[in-house]
Amino acid sequence: MNAVVKPAVPQIRPMRSDDLREVMAIEVRAYDFPWTEAVFRDCLKAGYSLWVLESTAGILGYGVLSAAAGEAHILNLCVAPEHQGAGYGRRLLSRLIDLARWHQVERVFLEVRPSNTAAISLYHRSGFCEIGHRPNYYPAANGRREDAVVMARELLPD
Repeated sequence: MNAVVKPAVPQIRPMRSDDLREVMAIEVRAYDFPWTEAVFRDCLKAGYSLWVLESTAGILGYGVLSAAAGEAHILNLCVAPEHQGAGYGRRLLSRLIDLARWHQVERVFLEVRPSNTAAISLYHRSGFCEIGHRPNYYPAANGRREDAVVMARELLPD
């Protein structure tokens, strides 16, 4: 029997390729311009750190981290819209920062839409600072583009 027991209290575990159906269902609900399943598969193949937060309700959110050359980059951090505001984003972010430390990186970078004020607030509370902008970085409605706020957090030795 191959029964998968889902935890009652949300737990963070590595993402598997068989999670992608649930992950994509969240991705398309959360973003107007979602990643494709192929992007997630490429991240898995590349050996990036992909994690899901799972409970008896299924996958509640996920995060993707790339680490190399003394730096880490949070590529995607998402909580299902119906579960936002419960601290799950903070838990996932904390896990990604812990992984960056494990990789012995000195700083963690990310980009976020200026319109995503909830995420920017989370990142500020978690020690990230705005270090710049990337003009016309994200696709937006009506064929337009939206800038990205570039944020970073230094990881000091314990």
